[in-house]
Amino acid sequence: MLVPFLIMLREGLEAALIVGIIASYLRQTGRGAWMPAVWIGVFLAVALALSVGAGLQFASAEFPQRQQELFEALVGLIAVGVLTWMVFWMRRAAHSVRRSLTGALEDAFESGHRQTLALIGMVFLAVAREGLESVFFLLAVFQQSTDQAAPLGALLGILAALLVGLALYRGSLRLNLAHFFRLTGLFILLVAAGLLAGSVRALHEAGVWNHAQQVLFNLGDRLPLDSPLGAVFAGVLGYQPAPTVSEAVVYVGYLLATLLLFFRPARTARSAVPHTHAR
Repeated sequence: MLVPFLIMLREGLEAALIVGIIASYLRQTGRGAWMPAVWIGVFLAVALALSVGAGLQFASAEFPQRQQELFEALVGLIAVGVLTWMVFWMRRAAHSVRRSLTGALEDAFESGHRQTLALIGMVFLAVAREGLESVFFLLAVFQQSTDQAAPLGALLGILAALLVGLALYRGSLRLNLAHFFRLTGLFILLVAAGLLAGSVRALHEAGVWNHAQQVLFNLGDRLPLDSPLGAVFAGVLGYQPAPTVSEAVVYVGYLLATLLLFFRPARTARSAVPHTHAR
């Protein structure tokens, strides 16, 4: 429940921030009458994400066992790729999101008689990206988790994101977004490592990957998956009581590579500041 809650809180907050920035800009520039176009774009984006998620879920239910394992592995790999991209994209672009959005809005309003379509399209693309990312995250988490409360956690995460986004928009809540995205980014990298190891396991069960299948250790008697602590570790860290060599290698290798990049100082961003002032 914790993993889908935090993932949807982060994804939902990103979408809420985008919509909040657009709404604030329209209000500040005397264009509040264009808000219906914003909600149309949001509605279309949510409808697309729900349709894609439902379609993928129904399609996978019709697959034979081997194809289901392959589908689970594919969804997990896509989710890992998108999760990783999202974490590092937000790390680079967090400080320029508002400037990029307001620039795109001005371009939309300069498009003449197609202003409405341009505004709807811009909101749709921005929110649909977050929605489709969420679809792959949730599919991967649901497929690799036995937690029956996972859908409830995702729903609570969305509701919490909406409340936080509304409070930020109204100015009643002050949140250090840089710290928030940094902490949740670190958490998501841990989740992604577990998803990657789970995808390797699914490939083995599908008969595609049969290398390095020696079991490193077995903690099934001391920390079983059905115990409260085991369930928490499985959901957050991708814990498996009897990991194989291949699962351990991809888990540790992914974490080492991504954490080194994640904690690397953003030298480019700091060096760009004096250059900007020099102008």
